[in-house]
Amino acid sequence: MPLTGQAARALTELRARIFTGRLRAGDRLAEIPLAEALGMSRTPIRLALSALQSEGLAVPAPGGGFAVRAFTVREVDDAVALRGQLEGMAARLVAEHGVSRGLSRRLHEALDQGDAALARGVLDEEALDAYGAMNTALHAAIAEAAGNAPLSRAIAAVEALPFASASALVPSPGSAPQRHRLLTFAHQQHHLLVEALEAGQGTRAEALAREHADNARRNLRLILDSGEAEGLAALIALNDVPA
Repeated sequence: MPLTGQAARALTELRARIFTGRLRAGDRLAEIPLAEALGMSRTPIRLALSALQSEGLAVPAPGGGFAVRAFTVREVDDAVALRGQLEGMAARLVAEHGVSRGLSRRLHEALDQGDAALARGVLDEEALDAYGAMNTALHAAIAEAAGNAPLSRAIAAVEALPFASASALVPSPGSAPQRHRLLTFAHQQHHLLVEALEAGQGTRAEALAREHADNARRNLRLILDSGEAEGLAALIALNDVPA
């Protein structure tokens, strides 16, 4: 279930600090200092740290608690590409099985929520939280409706890798207009994907799901090229892995 309220904001902020290098590989993630730094209680921090672990961004630290996990851009890029292949298969299966009324309702509710989140044209915390929750719900609905347990487990395993999850959004205030345009394009792909699912177009739905993941990979590259992802750049240098 997606985090909400302060827990969701804490998760987004911690992702951003890892992505930009304010929190680096090996840094300890302690509840009390983080709660003080983010101006909130320990409970949302605890929930956010648990979510970071499930996303592959944090690992258990000696003596308890968590630490930032080391990873590279290549690892993120490969994981997102694999997620695209798996979600493409899920989309094809859903289209071939047929979209039930219940699934159609869930998908259109998600589309409407995404439209509303982007409608103001400002990608603030509220909009990003709403878009992230919508994105998680839509992708999860399609994976569940595929009716393939091994495939669902494979998607869950890939989403446990750093920044590979469909919900792993990172705020980027320095390029907010550009990020808004990128998310708007991504959400247009959501609309096209749902259209293909409901039309029973399995091949088209699969291609759209894969292209959707490729778009996420391009977005990552744009952020890297803008110089905002100092943390990832440092990890690339540290591990000598080409981007």
